[in-house]
Amino acid sequence: MALPTWPRLAYSAALYALSPLIGWRIWREQVPTYSRFQRLGLSLQPLPPAPRIWLHCASVGEVRAARPLIEGLLECYPSHSLLLTTMTATGAQQTQALISEQPTVDATRLAHRFLPLDFPGAAKRFVRSVQPELAILFETELWPNLIHACHQQGIPMAVVNGRLSPRAFKRYQRLRPLMACTLAEISWLAAKSQADAERFNTLGCSTDITSIVGSLKFELVTSSMAIKESERLLQKWKGRPVWVAGSSREGEEALLLKAHRQLLQSYPDALLVLVPRHPQRFDEVAKLCQTEGWTLSRRSQQQPVTAQTQVYLGDTLGELAMLYAAGHVAFVGGSLVPLGGHNVLEPASLGRPVLSGLSIENFADVAEPLKSVGALTLIDSPDALAEVLAGYFAAPERTKKAGQAGREVIKAQKGALSRTLAGLASLLPR
Repeated sequence: MALPTWPRLAYSAALYALSPLIGWRIWREQVPTYSRFQRLGLSLQPLPPAPRIWLHCASVGEVRAARPLIEGLLECYPSHSLLLTTMTATGAQQTQALISEQPTVDATRLAHRFLPLDFPGAAKRFVRSVQPELAILFETELWPNLIHACHQQGIPMAVVNGRLSPRAFKRYQRLRPLMACTLAEISWLAAKSQADAERFNTLGCSTDITSIVGSLKFELVTSSMAIKESERLLQKWKGRPVWVAGSSREGEEALLLKAHRQLLQSYPDALLVLVPRHPQRFDEVAKLCQTEGWTLSRRSQQQPVTAQTQVYLGDTLGELAMLYAAGHVAFVGGSLVPLGGHNVLEPASLGRPVLSGLSIENFADVAEPLKSVGALTLIDSPDALAEVLAGYFAAPERTKKAGQAGREVIKAQKGALSRTLAGLASLLPR
């Protein structure tokens, strides 16, 4: 049965109409060492050697979550190289950090590019240039023209760790004809849960190509280098109660600092390690801390944490897991403001009790098992945050028990990686 083309043509026309706005956004999302021509499907830099597998992750969080898959693909397909693409600058920088942590991998086998804009010409140029034997999209990265270009070239396309939050599902339902055309050109969809699979199927993905494999986010592995650095910091800060607020977003830092000020009334030597989600906000958050009169040290400037330091700004990339491990309790941001939250599994995998705001719908499925064993606590205000932190600092054994419970949950949920690799092997035999 022939697929209708008008939804994709209408989508492409809308992209062209919005191209000035898209161009401005992309101009901002750039890394100086990368050519902007990559956004048009062109690159002066050589590609990794063929045969190639192409894996696309949207941004920094997806790159972190995809790390076990990246390492699994490199191990399972030793004759292939792997090209990673991201949409954002932070994703590019996170990928470079990941590549540098693969000392046993031939540098020519793992490379990064920016994803081209989803204009028809750019998509075709990119796919013709890369010529992957297998294309993999991570989570919800459904780009109609890129998927169509792969379909036209006969390249199998998989969506792995597939997820659709209720909010994203409602948005996609408004574009159901386009989504139906796009999902019809997918070779395999590995959903992370039954609910996600049903949402994809409602949008038009065939149940025949849909599998439920679990979440790759449970496959987290922290590098030994990161653990060693966290232990060094813990030794330096010995005796101080330390909490880490990771992936904080605009409007959230002020709330976190309010909680920290209240916490200092009970624990005057407490240290807050504050790690904003986006690097373009590092200076802004530093200025906020200084304006409010906090004694601040910045990691990027190698400023030491003294006995007087109240806030340590983690204004570097690729070190969030290490900084989580250097604290006693972790708060995961994007949740005290209505943004859906960020990955609560990362600190839990390190044996740290996890706190989050109420806005955690993007990670509701992975949050639930942590909540059920007391490894994750949801709070609704700075006052509640300060109270829960004080409770943990007052009871080290309880803190340790909550952290261990989270680790056990993650251990029990593992298996998505092996199931994903098995599904991909049906598209590209080892």
